[in-house]
Amino acid sequence: MERYGKAKRGWLKSFLALPHGIPSHDTFNRVFQALDPAELEGNFLNWVGAIAERTQGEVVAIDGKSLRGTAGSDGKPIVHMVSAWASANNLVLGQRKTDAKSNEITAIPELLRVLELSGTTVTIDAMGCQKNIASQIVCQNGDYILAVKENQPKLLADVKDSFQMMAADSVDEQIDCGHGRVETRRCSVLADLSLIDNTQNWPSLRAVVRIQATRFHKAAGKQEHETRYYITSLQPEAKRLNAAIRQHGGIENKLHWVLDVTFGEDQSRKRAGNTAQNFSLLNRIALNLIRNDKSAKGSIRGKRLQAAWDDNFLWQLLLGEKS
Repeated sequence: MERYGKAKRGWLKSFLALPHGIPSHDTFNRVFQALDPAELEGNFLNWVGAIAERTQGEVVAIDGKSLRGTAGSDGKPIVHMVSAWASANNLVLGQRKTDAKSNEITAIPELLRVLELSGTTVTIDAMGCQKNIASQIVCQNGDYILAVKENQPKLLADVKDSFQMMAADSVDEQIDCGHGRVETRRCSVLADLSLIDNTQNWPSLRAVVRIQATRFHKAAGKQEHETRYYITSLQPEAKRLNAAIRQHGGIENKLHWVLDVTFGEDQSRKRAGNTAQNFSLLNRIALNLIRNDKSAKGSIRGKRLQAAWDDNFLWQLLLGEKS
């Protein structure tokens, strides 16, 4: 940051006084350690709310990501971030820090509380399949699709039994091709919850869902099979549910993967104070700025380079218009 500041001093002086020049890298480090992440995240939420065009039924995916570069002597990451991803907007809506992946259960409600969920569909992996989380989403006028796995053994067994004993009310099949593979996803939905115990504990529960996925890898000539189960407050419409569950994968492909590969987030060794959390938010701000740019096609990596080289393009990203 210090070297970039010195290289861009002329551009920075167009809106900063800089009476003592560009701060040293140690100063940058101390500042980002000391900045209050809650204040930064609050301003981030206000900004995202201004640029996001929320659509009815938009999928908001919630998922966690460990910052591997913050690993301590035991090899376990110190910082784990839970993010909310707007699938239609391709934007990060917010984030919360946890001290370990197991604490996602407490971080998810905190993140949900600061989001506008009215009219959205919230998708969460098995860690978030909790009655209080389902209740909170419904109270905030949203709908939910929650993955059911071994952390809810009784519920998982009841869902599996339901599909073994009864015929699906609605079925949808989608086929995707790309990256050297063909994937078929068959979505089956049951509205009959008679085999599910204590359904009253799951607010607005309307259906259970089964996804049977088959992936054929062309190069290897191999086929993989996977079956996943969900509960939902949405109406038992297989086509809509199949599409929404598919969109949940965007948080891995369009957020976590990009942060690792393009922004090098996992390689960062920042860990002191609030540095890792604050820098993770900076990465998400940069990603949102680039994804919000519709002036020209190009990769995220390419647009980052262009912003470094071209001051006009940098202004365009920051302000949404050319300087």
